[in-house]
Amino acid sequence: MKKFLAVYLGSQSSPKFTAWNALSAAQREAQQKAGVAAWHAWVEKHRAAILGDGGPLGKTKTISAKGIADTKNQLTAYTVVQAESHEAAARMFENHPHFAMMPGDCIEIMEILAIPGM
Repeated sequence: MKKFLAVYLGSQSSPKFTAWNALSAAQREAQQKAGVAAWHAWVEKHRAAILGDGGPLGKTKTISAKGIADTKNQLTAYTVVQAESHEAAARMFENHPHFAMMPGDCIEIMEILAIPGM
């Protein structure tokens, strides 16, 4: 089995996020509760393949030769899974609540490769 990192992305300037913000606070709360419940159901369905539940991601800092700075990106959460192939890992995330019920844009899946020489 191979390991894969799934990163959930969402842009605050996307049409989905704009529509989300147009909802009333009560509508957003209800949809968020339904989305979280659907996410938990997705986790239970794929529990055997999930190596690390991951979680939501907070604010970002960039560290470079110039120092440390606050920055923004589209990463919103992550999960680590195992699957026989890249395609199989990707298929686990079809119709995921991240973009079906929440204002997320997409999910990217990448294989976690071994560090050479280790």
